[in-house]
Amino acid sequence: MAWDEPRARKLLRALFDGAIASANPRQILARHLPPKPKGRVVVVGAGKSAAVMAAAVEEAWPDVPLEGVVVTRYGHAVPTKRIRVLEAGHPVPDAQSENAARQILAAVRGLSPEDLVLALISGGGSALMALPAPGLTLADKQAVNRALLASGATITEMNTVRKHLSAIKGGRLAAAAAPARLLSLAISDVPGDDPAVIASGPTVPDPTTFAEARAILARYGITPPPAVAAHLAAAQDETPKPGSLPHAEFRLIATPMMALAAAAEIARGQGLVPLILGDALEGEAREMGIVFAGIAHCVRRHGHPLAPPAVLLSGGETTVSIGSGPAGRGGRNMEFLLSLAIALAEAPAIWAVAGDTDGIDGTDDAAGAIITPDSLARARALGLDPRAVLASHDSYTLFQALGDLICTGPTLTNVNDMRAILIA
Repeated sequence: MAWDEPRARKLLRALFDGAIASANPRQILARHLPPKPKGRVVVVGAGKSAAVMAAAVEEAWPDVPLEGVVVTRYGHAVPTKRIRVLEAGHPVPDAQSENAARQILAAVRGLSPEDLVLALISGGGSALMALPAPGLTLADKQAVNRALLASGATITEMNTVRKHLSAIKGGRLAAAAAPARLLSLAISDVPGDDPAVIASGPTVPDPTTFAEARAILARYGITPPPAVAAHLAAAQDETPKPGSLPHAEFRLIATPMMALAAAAEIARGQGLVPLILGDALEGEAREMGIVFAGIAHCVRRHGHPLAPPAVLLSGGETTVSIGSGPAGRGGRNMEFLLSLAIALAEAPAIWAVAGDTDGIDGTDDAAGAIITPDSLARARALGLDPRAVLASHDSYTLFQALGDLICTGPTLTNVNDMRAILIA
């Protein structure tokens, strides 16, 4: 069957939706729960998926007394009966982020070895559960967070700094829960699925140091508020290091690779050969677009590294360096797609989708977008200059004008970005 425009669009959307469905906490969390404990069960958590994960625990254990509190992003709450759900700011923490962190710390204190703490961790937890280290204020953390978001720093680098400005991240939550047993159930949204990076690792040991945090700020030319500079220079009260949290266990229940594998299975069902290029790809979004266009051209022209019809799948998290010029609307996935479209130069029979699996690419209301062989021509017909749009980081405006945005609303999960390129 030929790959015409409607079929290609339908397939790309099915791949994106299938990746998200594979990480739905209501479908996957129950199988990872431990045997029901003898003591109390305290549920805490932070992240874009925290509320739906809490609801999944309640559904799996209807006869177990549960207590505790989780925090999620505004608009991401779901109804629960025994576990309290709070909402807070993301990607920049707000006063509710600090309030939630204090309540979560209070919930795990004073427990016994017979008790179980279930920590539900997902992407976004760094901003949603933000408790400044002694001597720092929330405004200090907000200023550093904004600077990091605009710098092009990787998520790993950002979280290294965040952990060293926090009273709850970098294993400090796990330390507060001792001597109770602590089990973290986590959905990974970070390249490499490093437990110490997901939500800044509140329940796992932290191998990073104050010196590394200082070096990251210096690398990106970030001058922090005086209190932050003094705190990092003093380097007191280092985060818990590997081997120091024997009561804490960590389990990944959904990852970017699992989501890509689900998408690959859908592609096979449509007679396509899928190739997963990687689940942890990082780099500048527009540069990544150029690289992926080169691979797509090679597939179409030479049948390498595989022959069409084929789908190239990838995950990870690109970055967008804003610089000092004016910036429009658009997230990293839409910037990647626009760069990809320009580099493909209207090559026939190549379509692509890219989006953030949490349903929000950047700060706008779209998860991502789709490009087609005629995306550039349609944009020009509307009076838009694709290269100028890319230069001003305004890809959202272009894809909105084309009607090619993907708008899912909050998906209540997050396994990072998902990209698929269809070469027919």
